Amino acid sequence: MDVGRSADGTPTHRLPLTLKILVAGGFGVGKTTLVGAVSEIRPLHTEEVLTSLGAGTDDLTGVESKTTTTVAMDFGRITINERVQIYLFGTPGQARFWFLWDELAYGALGAVVLADTRRLADCFPSIDYFEERGIPFVVGVNAFAQSPPVDVDTVRQALDLDPEVPVLHCDARHRQSGKTLLVALVEYVAQRRGQPVPAAR
Repeated sequence: MDVGRSADGTPTHRLPLTLKILVAGGFGVGKTTLVGAVSEIRPLHTEEVLTSLGAGTDDLTGVESKTTTTVAMDFGRITINERVQIYLFGTPGQARFWFLWDELAYGALGAVVLADTRRLADCFPSIDYFEERGIPFVVGVNAFAQSPPVDVDTVRQALDLDPEVPVLHCDARHRQSGKTLLVALVEYVAQRRGQPVPAAR
């Protein structure tokens, strides 16, 4: 909370600015992991165990060890500085849950789209969704042990992104890496709007 002084010298208080950011991407790309890693509160997860009923629907290629899936959303919170708090909403990755996206996207400042270089095509539905609605986004190339090293320019070209869209390497398991993605998004949105960029703590 900001503490300032009014014209007569008495203290004034301003509530922190709260921002809503989505974490999106394909199935098994690390959305739940990212929200859990950066959240300063115990994150809310809506995960269910994968069953044989989804065998013909859920593509586990490259994520064969995955045993759960998000069926509604993940939720967490992180404080960027004394003036800015971010509420994180992780979107479900499978197509059968995309009907939830409009509700989750309402009022969002922007989005982080996570990418797995083994399954880059899985990013296209998220990217298309945000581009069609004019919602700013950054792309985080998540680190997986089995992923071949790919530079960000190659990822940008493969995803056919505009030159100004930030693309960063990240590790969804590490808080600072996730926070860097969020700060990059806030800075990107501020620059697009011609506003001063809030300093991260």
